[in-house]
Amino acid sequence: MKKICLTILAVLLLACSANLYAQDIMLYDSKQEKQKISIGIKAGFNSTMMFTDELYYGEQEITDIQNNYKVGYISTLFVRIPVKNKHFLQPEVSYAISQGSISMSNLRENATILEDNALIKAKISSLEIPLLYGYKFIDSYPYGMSFFLGPKVAWTIKKQSSSEYSGFYQKGIKEYIRPLNYSAIIGLGVNISNIFFDFRYEIGCNNITKSVTYDKELTIEPYNEKELILKRRKNILSFSVGAIF
Repeated sequence: MKKICLTILAVLLLACSANLYAQDIMLYDSKQEKQKISIGIKAGFNSTMMFTDELYYGEQEITDIQNNYKVGYISTLFVRIPVKNKHFLQPEVSYAISQGSISMSNLRENATILEDNALIKAKISSLEIPLLYGYKFIDSYPYGMSFFLGPKVAWTIKKQSSSEYSGFYQKGIKEYIRPLNYSAIIGLGVNISNIFFDFRYEIGCNNITKSVTYDKELTIEPYNEKELILKRRKNILSFSVGAIF
């Protein structure tokens, strides 16, 4: 009798387990069919490289430029909108702090232009709006992997942004960053259930420096006769962790 009761109990437990498993599959399938709009948040780190296209004092080019990366921070709120099957659109709003520097030696060609080994440091805070198109090439619950790309517009927060120049003959140098900057994004997302990891690379599409000025009265001759010209782009590699609901 005891063996019969144990056998019946085991069968009932097996049946209940199978029923629960079937319900989970049906629930997941219904979610897949509905494809609701999702909201997500994420935060992480970025590494910024300030790639210099041109740096001149008048007609004299400053050469031997070294681009140095620095770590910054980013936080993001986004909406994921299913389009068709595994395709989606993802508009985002981000607050980002990006930092970077470029250094120059006053040896060789730069000896007559630079007072010492020169350094330009920049810290840029911005509100950013990327618009991404994505494709889920792995979508097997609870795992997923997607590829995405798209444009980004960044608005510079002037009061929270700054630049610092050292090693130049020119004194009181001020750099004015453009209020709007543009870039192209390509990246990869990996998720486990509703937790995901985001890896992306941003390619700067415009010169972020609007102009560079200095105090000509404080600068000795003949280094106060010409203009400083700087053209550079901001490329960013970033990593973030977040959740999607």
